[in-house]
Amino acid sequence: MSQKRNFVYLFVLLLALSFGSKSYSQTAAPKKESRSKLFEEATTDSDYLMAIEKAGEVMETAYNDADFDSASHHLFGEIKRTQSKLDLILASLKGANPNVRNQQMYHTVLEEIQQQLNEQNTAINLRNEKLEKIKGRFIELRKDKNLMALLKDTIRRKQFKKEFLNLRKKYRSTDSLMTKNQGILNTKKRITVQRKIAVSNALITVENNLEKSGISMLHKEYPFLWSITDSIPKKTVAQNIGTKIVIEEKVAAYYLSYRTGGLITLLFFMGLLAWYVSRNLKYLKENGYAENLTHFNFKYLNRGVILPVAVIALNIAVISNLFAPALFLELLYLILLGTLTLLFKNKWPSKAMKNWIFLLGLFFTLCFLDLFIEVGFLQRCAFIAINIIGIRYGLVQIKSLKEQLYIKGFFKWASIIFIAFNALSILDNLFGRVSLSNMLSLTAFISLTQIVALSVLLKIILEIIILQIYTTRVKRDIQKLFDHESLSETLKKPFILALGYMWFVVIASNLNIWESLRNSLGSLLSHPNTIGSITFTLGNIVLFFIIVWIAHLLQKYVAYFFGEIDDENEENVNKRQHSKLLITRLIVLIGGYLLAISASGMPLDKLSILLGALGVGVGLGLQNVVNNFVSGIILIFDKPIQIGDVIEISSESGRVKAMGLRTTKINAPNGAEIIIPNGNLLSQNITNWTYTDNFKLVEVSIEISGDTTPDDINAIIMQALESLSLVNTTKTPQIFYNAISDGKYKVLVKFWCSIYRTEETISSARQVLFSHFKAKGLTFSS
Repeated sequence: MSQKRNFVYLFVLLLALSFGSKSYSQTAAPKKESRSKLFEEATTDSDYLMAIEKAGEVMETAYNDADFDSASHHLFGEIKRTQSKLDLILASLKGANPNVRNQQMYHTVLEEIQQQLNEQNTAINLRNEKLEKIKGRFIELRKDKNLMALLKDTIRRKQFKKEFLNLRKKYRSTDSLMTKNQGILNTKKRITVQRKIAVSNALITVENNLEKSGISMLHKEYPFLWSITDSIPKKTVAQNIGTKIVIEEKVAAYYLSYRTGGLITLLFFMGLLAWYVSRNLKYLKENGYAENLTHFNFKYLNRGVILPVAVIALNIAVISNLFAPALFLELLYLILLGTLTLLFKNKWPSKAMKNWIFLLGLFFTLCFLDLFIEVGFLQRCAFIAINIIGIRYGLVQIKSLKEQLYIKGFFKWASIIFIAFNALSILDNLFGRVSLSNMLSLTAFISLTQIVALSVLLKIILEIIILQIYTTRVKRDIQKLFDHESLSETLKKPFILALGYMWFVVIASNLNIWESLRNSLGSLLSHPNTIGSITFTLGNIVLFFIIVWIAHLLQKYVAYFFGEIDDENEENVNKRQHSKLLITRLIVLIGGYLLAISASGMPLDKLSILLGALGVGVGLGLQNVVNNFVSGIILIFDKPIQIGDVIEISSESGRVKAMGLRTTKINAPNGAEIIIPNGNLLSQNITNWTYTDNFKLVEVSIEISGDTTPDDINAIIMQALESLSLVNTTKTPQIFYNAISDGKYKVLVKFWCSIYRTEETISSARQVLFSHFKAKGLTFSS
């Protein structure tokens, strides 16, 4: 309203000036001119028109700027959506199951709503400031001397009557829009402030509930089990179950809508993964290689693609929704376990399958009791019965599951946790610590079933990787099978670390200690430490080493995804692809180190000091290390040798097996692996037998005795060599006579063969030559 009053005041002031007394020029006597009119400053009609036009432009731009743009309408939509979220949360908070998971979910969502309200409040304030600036433009019009002079001059004002009418029309429309939008912003501002108060109160309530929950787990909440005498009618029990089901459904439905974007993104990427895996399987099937997959001992991909990919998606969904409401999270678990059951069907022995289904039945019953049954004598007795059955299951029946899992190390700890938590749950239940008892029971079953799910997840990931390697090799026309077991052992090590972390997080979150552990660890890692003039945090150091470790893992394993296996007997080496892989490894390493330095938070000035110290270190004792590193980069781009080449350097010879940034590995003919620094490769003469092609000229010396001629000998030799598939006949063999006498010939035969099979080819050539000369009745020796 103050904005409107200012505009009215301004307009009334202009009208008062325009319709007031006659101008000074009409009443006062004209002054005598003391100078020439040529130099007199006079205001013309053009000047007045320009002043009116300027005022019109100010009002026009003010109207356009005062109108709400698309961003403002989007803001109002966000405000409306925030209101619907808040209403649903506040309604659910009143009657939902007061377990820890629901309270954690409410706390997380309320904090995000509070942040959204702060952002919306800031956006409203910016728009209010914009309207104030528009108001200032009108006030600036008072400083226009020509416009004010025109308003005072009644005669000239009549001359511009039409322009003043248009100006008045623009003013009224702008004033109306400004008043309307100012009212809208004031209303939104008031609603936002009220919501912020409501969210603050709700957060206090949730935090109190979480605090009480933690206290009650350490003290007796309910009477001792043997002192309970309550009996709830069946009708009341049924009504309570129905009410809780409705409330839990609403809470879960809200969370599902709240996390829709993340779940859709997960489904999209899992769909891409399913398409990629099915494409590889289809390619192998169409080309007749699908039967070879049996040699890789696939347990899950041979059952199709949908179920294995669903297991991956559900495991990711569980770990990414730790603070979901109880119903949503437990439904995720049950769907995951049901999917695993379909995978195990007809694969597990009947005994193991029965024990698995029995475990699922216990878990389902436990979830139902926790979610929908009021705490009472019957509920507590049912929990104790499940705990007792669980302890017996862990001692007797659980062994049948262990034999079916890919990783068995974690299962031992899962079994210990399962038995221990069930035993503790019984004690807590007997002595009235019901919340802690329920939490321990659920955690026991989740820890056991989750380790089964993670074991299956690891096996599926390894099968997908091996499938990718084999498909790539088939596309390169390399049909030879590889040692998948040793490769799996190599690949699974970093995955086991990741899966162990996931398992720990799931257990800690179910025990309601993960958030406090994460906050404590975060405080420790983010605490600044100072040494001299350098300030650092433990978190930056840890992050630096993690990124470096991941970069080294990627550069080590990246070749597997292109079908490259350490196979020294492989002849058809794709040297161009190896060169690309070396460059890729170099890029991954350099990028990883740069990212690690950036993530460490080290300032550039401190980095320059470090590099200077490193330069001193190079001058003192790291020359060879740097020399080998730079030589490795030169070898990658200059390509004097490549992986698969057969080389000779000094007194060593063999096939290049691997090229790193510091050393190169060579497989010697006798099976030894020779490691040569890259600096030596550049500083010494190298004989590369396969620089251009993979063929080598070999020679065989023979002696022929008998009644024959050189032409017949030449024909027999050519015929014998042409019958050998190992001999490269595209290059004509060469025959030289070292000595000729009556009935005796010393012959040197040279021919081309694969560098990788020279000994085999020479041996075969001797045998074939002997057979051919023997058939002609000639004596042969070699």
